[in-house]
Amino acid sequence: MASEKAITLLRQRICDSSFVYSAFRYSSNENYSKLKFLISNTISEACNNSVLLLGPRGCGKGAIVDLVLEDLKADLPEVISVVRLNGLLHAEDSCAVKEIARQLCVEHNLLFSKTASLDDNSLFMIDMLRECGLAHKTIIFILDEFELFTQGKQRLLYSLLDAMQTLSSQSIVIGISCQLDVDQLLEKRVRSRFSHRKLLFIPPSTEDINRLLEHILYLPKDPSFTSNFVDEFNSNIESILSDKRFKEIIDSLLVVDSTISSIIRYLYQAIGFMYCKSGSLTLADLKSALLCHQRQPMIDKIHDSSILELYILVCMMRLESREQNSYNFNSIMKEYKAIQDAYKTSDNYSKIVCLRAMEHLLERELISFTDSRTRSLSIEFRPVRALLSYQELHQGLNSHVSCPAILQKLLDHESYK
Repeated sequence: MASEKAITLLRQRICDSSFVYSAFRYSSNENYSKLKFLISNTISEACNNSVLLLGPRGCGKGAIVDLVLEDLKADLPEVISVVRLNGLLHAEDSCAVKEIARQLCVEHNLLFSKTASLDDNSLFMIDMLRECGLAHKTIIFILDEFELFTQGKQRLLYSLLDAMQTLSSQSIVIGISCQLDVDQLLEKRVRSRFSHRKLLFIPPSTEDINRLLEHILYLPKDPSFTSNFVDEFNSNIESILSDKRFKEIIDSLLVVDSTISSIIRYLYQAIGFMYCKSGSLTLADLKSALLCHQRQPMIDKIHDSSILELYILVCMMRLESREQNSYNFNSIMKEYKAIQDAYKTSDNYSKIVCLRAMEHLLERELISFTDSRTRSLSIEFRPVRALLSYQELHQGLNSHVSCPAILQKLLDHESYK
């Protein structure tokens, strides 16, 4: 059936990161173009470079690197040699240099010695940099989890960057990290040899998201699909993408996580709701996928909380919004009493009942004590903090079956009457 083929194709697209990020391939302002230019310039000018790719997890740093290398290898298959390291596996200098030597041996069909020392592997790495430079071959070092390589004496980074100072070498170091100030962790001797180039991966814009959705969801003119089916399917997708309700769904999705990987996971769930017989994606499918995607343990716990417990959580959020980072049960009770005095609600409970409600929140790990050294103090005086975010509490209050309307206003920091 054409509908089953369509679902299969969409799933294959979503699971292929190269296809997903190829949507940004031809934009001159994208990091893809900037990184490709940098590497191409290193190859054509026979020079050395270093660059950091910075941004939150799931924003496509590694996928863009893979996409650029895929295109360059297709054009220049004999000119590029790639060495990949990960700080989670190769943070120690001896382990990293050994892995570099092993990958270079595999790349150039050389015999690798497992018993070689750190100095032997270091000399081999430097010799290979020189030989590849003389042969006009560029070695690309990709260091994922770059911040972990800055721990210790940073001998690996210094050796790489120092070897790149010679005229005979031809290489580029690409560091990938989620830590935006990772260059400040470099030692002075390493920093002086670094190019200080950075590519910042920011959350996608509205235009980027629309381009990505169209790139993934529109079916191609393919012999395996009838032209009528493709036209109807794409027309349905176009109407969904222009629907105001769908834009509200995307906005609520981006409030929690605005990375591309979050959008991809959401689309995969939405396709799972497609009905094979109809073969079309509906707005109801997208709404159902959103509910599944945004399901979080904290929100589920809020659904089972009592009204008094919701009041305590809202009071804690209000205290934090006023930058009162340290507070205890007594501080919360002062905020709670101020609310009752201002609004005269019927949800007025005694201090003992409130204390029990707070103990229940501690047991269910919605809140916790901030310092274990204050165990000798009474619960009333021990500093506490909320373990859920403002967005989680806001969403939990909206979906709570018995939540008073006043609590939502209080969470939005409405001033006292």
